[in-house]
Amino acid sequence: MLQRSPLTERVVLTTHKEGTDEERKMSAAIRIDPETGRKIFNTRAAKASEKITGKGYSVLADQKLKELPEMPAGATFNADEQAKYRAFKEARLGAADYIAMEGEFKKYLNDVYSEPPIPREALTDECEVLVVGAGFGGLLLWHKLSNAGFTDVRFCEKGGDVGGTWYWNRYPGIACDVESYSYLPLLEEMGYIPSMKFASGFEILEYCQAMAQKFGFYDHCLFHTTVEATTWDEESGRWIVETDRGDKMRARFVILANGILTTPKLARINGMEKFQGVAFHTSRWDYNVDLRGKTVGIIGTGATAVQAIPELAKVVGQLYVFQRTPSSVDVRDQRATTDEERQTWANEPGWARARRARFARISAGRTAIQANDDYLAGKIEEIKKPKQYERKLTPVELVQKQLDANFRIMEQIRARVDAIVKDPKTAAALKPYYPYGCKRPTFHDEYLPTFNLPHVHLVDVAPLGVREINERGVVHEGVEYPLDVLIYATGFQWMGTSTFNRITGRGGRTLKEKWETEGTKTFLGLHSKGFPNLFIVTGPQGGGGSFNFTDAIDAHGDYLVWMLQTMRERGARIVDVRQEHEDTYAEHCRVVDIATAPLRDCVSYYNGEGKAEPGSLAYYGGGQWHKHRIAAQSSLEPYVFDYSESVMTASPK
Repeated sequence: MLQRSPLTERVVLTTHKEGTDEERKMSAAIRIDPETGRKIFNTRAAKASEKITGKGYSVLADQKLKELPEMPAGATFNADEQAKYRAFKEARLGAADYIAMEGEFKKYLNDVYSEPPIPREALTDECEVLVVGAGFGGLLLWHKLSNAGFTDVRFCEKGGDVGGTWYWNRYPGIACDVESYSYLPLLEEMGYIPSMKFASGFEILEYCQAMAQKFGFYDHCLFHTTVEATTWDEESGRWIVETDRGDKMRARFVILANGILTTPKLARINGMEKFQGVAFHTSRWDYNVDLRGKTVGIIGTGATAVQAIPELAKVVGQLYVFQRTPSSVDVRDQRATTDEERQTWANEPGWARARRARFARISAGRTAIQANDDYLAGKIEEIKKPKQYERKLTPVELVQKQLDANFRIMEQIRARVDAIVKDPKTAAALKPYYPYGCKRPTFHDEYLPTFNLPHVHLVDVAPLGVREINERGVVHEGVEYPLDVLIYATGFQWMGTSTFNRITGRGGRTLKEKWETEGTKTFLGLHSKGFPNLFIVTGPQGGGGSFNFTDAIDAHGDYLVWMLQTMRERGARIVDVRQEHEDTYAEHCRVVDIATAPLRDCVSYYNGEGKAEPGSLAYYGGGQWHKHRIAAQSSLEPYVFDYSESVMTASPK
């Protein structure tokens, strides 16, 4: 873990200005840099409690828990198996129903991890670039932009500190499912080597804080600041950015880097407001609640719950797990970073970048997440030789081959359930029937054994989920489950950040209105016509990534630096995109989505619970995104530049 030092704590600037305590605090929050004349911020909030700490995956000695059973003989994705998958899906259609977290449910969004916001004055000034978000996207953008000479950059972050998803998600057991040596950005620049192959969320958050300290990010960020409206002003060529802190700032460029899984969602359940016990969402984990000996219920068995449930079971008195749809729970095989690796990487310049590049070349999701060390370290050229066919397969045949391979993996995962879980009824309920990767895959070596514990109870609420909650707890099929604590592990909106709903572009049209009437339309996922000088990082239709999401952030950051440098060199003031290029790209996104749709034939947030229009969410064209990007950067044909009254500058490095 990172060594704490005075540098990792919030610096409180002193002032001799006369006035009230509130005025002195506000003065300390914002000051002027005497060299640049720009504002420097000190709005990072203190940690709410030292109770907020935990661990991720454990290192286990039992080899049987870290292996999948052998492939069942004769496993084929035949008509009978396909019918079973289809019935599993159809029974759950329409079951996903979520409420707006407003009114009495707004409390589930409260920031429980930091002290109250630092008082500060409202801002009405101007900056060159305003970025929404202080997670990996914001941190990487600052590093890239500042190195390129763009330093008049300001960040707005709704949380009290950096980290993004790692700030909000601090539940027991949280860890990253992509190996940390490839996932964590700027490892060489930071001189840091993660402690575990799959780092805990707590280690990742500390790493984000260390990055922010080292690269001067904190001076540029307004924490506990939520953007409420972003409006294009045609006359000045600026975005007007309004926040919940009374700000009305102006920016030449706005970059949305607030992530794709950051807004929690709650299932719509009758009577949920009546519950008299303690209730919270996993992304706002209440560490003030002592769970020892308590009767606890958790609704949901997705990626978050799979990590949290084994840790909950270690402390609670009784645990009731309410499951609508089981996850595919694969082997994790956690390990600590070895001394040999530390010594090797310390003397190998560029080791992390090279490892991430090799990771990005892996085309199979499960192979990528397993993260073969010999391949990623460059000791072997390939994990296994690609299968050779007598002729080139059609796209349809390739998808079918992948479905067949995915079925065999799922057969092993289902066999793993039988091999570990002792109660046949519980084991049957824990078996997933959908294509591998259709729902987010999960990995754990303690999750399945948890259901063998006498105080852990799986309540199978398939196919429609929990439908009733009363004052005492959950009610299912006439049975009441009294609870002291109810935890919602009901996930997040996928590519549905509230920021999209509050952006007003040319002609007074919002981005939400455009996409609702025309369908989701972007160019490269980064631009949307009618919203000039606005860029969306890792949003709908945004490619450039791999199974390691850091790749997409990295690619988008490089693109944005290129765009700003290009505009500076050409003397351009504004950039928008041409309609025909946006239409062509959006159609491309639709086509590649349809071509691979059989791989996502289930009810999943990846496809909007089965309701999303093809091409409207994630990008499924793989490396084709880079071809579109390179062509655009070479010709500049997709772009419409406005050269009038350009005063864009970049500061010296």
